[in-house]
Amino acid sequence: MHRTARLGVGVIGAGRVGPVLGAALAGAGHALVGITAGSEQERVEAVLPGAPVLDTLEVARRSELVVIAVPHDQLAGLVSGLAEVGAWQSGQLVLHTDPAHGLDVLRPAAAGGAIPLAVHPAITFTGTSIDLRALPHAYAGVTAPGPVLPIAQALAVEMGFEPVVIDDSQRAAYAEAIATATEFSRSIVQQSAGLLAQAGVAEPGRFLSSLIHSTVDDALQAAGGPSET
Repeated sequence: MHRTARLGVGVIGAGRVGPVLGAALAGAGHALVGITAGSEQERVEAVLPGAPVLDTLEVARRSELVVIAVPHDQLAGLVSGLAEVGAWQSGQLVLHTDPAHGLDVLRPAAAGGAIPLAVHPAITFTGTSIDLRALPHAYAGVTAPGPVLPIAQALAVEMGFEPVVIDDSQRAAYAEAIATATEFSRSIVQQSAGLLAQAGVAEPGRFLSSLIHSTVDDALQAAGGPSET
């Protein structure tokens, strides 16, 4: 698969996802230009010790690859706001990690000459360095214009993921699948744990662990997916 050249990487978003992906890209040989921190300075320092902390505008202006890992409701405003101040540059790679958005949300950046990429890591992040060990066992939903799709796939691989191409027109269905898997699973576990607690089980989470893992493995095998056992 096409390998990306060494890039100057900037990360916008210091929640659970951004610092981990920044660390993964740095581990693949890219240079970390900077990351926004806000109130998450402690998390950034734990996952990316010594990383330059910059404001959003400086990250966008200085980076050849900008990774945007912000909450769903902030993404569109951030991209368009940076476009209004002329932050996006011709040939710059702009990658967001939101499952629901495809390429359209990056249109303001593309209008400035940037190359839009959507790479969603299909994993629940803890926001710690533990995640780096989990990345090679996870997939990423990748959407990009045809000519640069190999670049998006290569970046996913360099971060540790197995890339799966999602057509831009299917991002809504993809997002629904991701939300169903995560939200429903979390809700069912919480409901079951609550019932066990009412029944007098002291540690319902530990009690459910083997049962849920074995049940999920069985369901994945039935769906044609890999088992973790």
